[in-house]
Amino acid sequence: MKYIIIVQRTETGFFSYAPDLPGCAATGDSVEDVRRTMHEAVAVHIAGLREEGLTVPGPESVVAYVDVAA
Repeated sequence: MKYIIIVQRTETGFFSYAPDLPGCAATGDSVEDVRRTMHEAVAVHIAGLREEGLTVPGPESVVAYVDVAA
């Protein structure tokens, strides 16, 4: 499954979360670092849900952009 992750710059690096997997988040020093860490976090999060016998939510978020004059 492919899940959307949001990556945001912070004062100390980068933060990422998956909107379709509440509570699944990661941090990193660079975009590549946080993407790699988030990949692991999503896998662990899904494994934990399965271990507990909970339903794994499917990816439902959609990426869309709004183009406005700056």
